[in-house]
Amino acid sequence: MNQELLLQNEHLAAESRVLRGRLPARLRLSDSERCTLAEIGKRLGRKALEKVACVAKPNTILAWYRGLIARKFDGSQSRSYPGRPRISAEVEELVVRFARENSGWGYDRIAGALANLGHHISDETVGNILRRNNVAPAPKRSQTTTWREFIRRHMDVLAGTDFFTVEVLTWRGLVTYYVLFFLHLESRRVTLGGITRHPTEAWMTQMARNAVDDESGYLRRHHYVLHDRDTKFCADFRKTLATGGVKCLRLRRIWKQQLVRFTLVIPLAVIMPHQSVLR
Repeated sequence: MNQELLLQNEHLAAESRVLRGRLPARLRLSDSERCTLAEIGKRLGRKALEKVACVAKPNTILAWYRGLIARKFDGSQSRSYPGRPRISAEVEELVVRFARENSGWGYDRIAGALANLGHHISDETVGNILRRNNVAPAPKRSQTTTWREFIRRHMDVLAGTDFFTVEVLTWRGLVTYYVLFFLHLESRRVTLGGITRHPTEAWMTQMARNAVDDESGYLRRHHYVLHDRDTKFCADFRKTLATGGVKCLRLRRIWKQQLVRFTLVIPLAVIMPHQSVLR
């Protein structure tokens, strides 16, 4: 019996080789035919397949069998959607806005702020959103913040201060008076701080006390005051403002020019005709 089976197998193998030689170079098989050959080929093994396989190479037949196993555990057809649901455009816009308006906020801080608004996402998702929008991480954002961005983010708590001069005709001739003013950058509201012929250190210190007064001070709701490097803005002036919670930021000349262009300062001619706002 075993001898007869061996002869049958040898005959079938020879017949298969003859038929294979008369077929096109590449034989196209259906999925069911591949499955049948794969199941039999797995049971035969690689060495036996090398002796009898003519339709495809042994490695190809065994790869078909691995594909059968993979399809058995593939649940992609039963999924209602591919992968995780996409973050909504509203949440993505909030993430980018928080990052750009708060240069010191990291991924965790932004995720916490969103959770307070009812949007629960992970810090990794925050990082992916910022990378898609070309927003750097917190340490780099704080190092690359431009002067224009700083002003835009703090417009509501920023004020500028400077002097302009008024020439007054007296019986002794023309006398120069110095007028100190403050400008709220967001509202462009101008407040006159004081006027004097001699802006001494004591006078400047008193103007600073008036500006941060708890009841009537015009800087009590501000956090920063911008001024140039004029020596009239002395150390006692800055110290008195700092005591009231207002930090002085001394500007370079080019920064001052950018500030004027950015804030579009309204002329003080509505208050003092024919006088310039900033020197």
